[in-house]
Amino acid sequence: MKLTLAWMVWTVPTAIFCITIILTVIAMTIWQTVSPSMERRGFLPIPTTPGDRFFIGVLTSVYIFFAWIGLTQFALWILLLIVVCWIVVVMIWG
Repeated sequence: MKLTLAWMVWTVPTAIFCITIILTVIAMTIWQTVSPSMERRGFLPIPTTPGDRFFIGVLTSVYIFFAWIGLTQFALWILLLIVVCWIVVVMIWG
């Protein structure tokens, strides 16, 4: 019986996306430590903090990634641009 390991194939857009999330979480942690923020309401149906909006943006971007990969044949770099724009929209107006 041979044991084989399945390795994830990292593409440049995937690596950029993951590195960006890690750097953003670090930056938001520093930002909230220095200047804590209050909850506010935007187009999301609940009051949220910047951390909540970032989590919601990243979580929904994962669903967008799955739908994109499963339903289209377009390049991932286009998806990366769409997802980054979506997270920015949620962070600003969410």
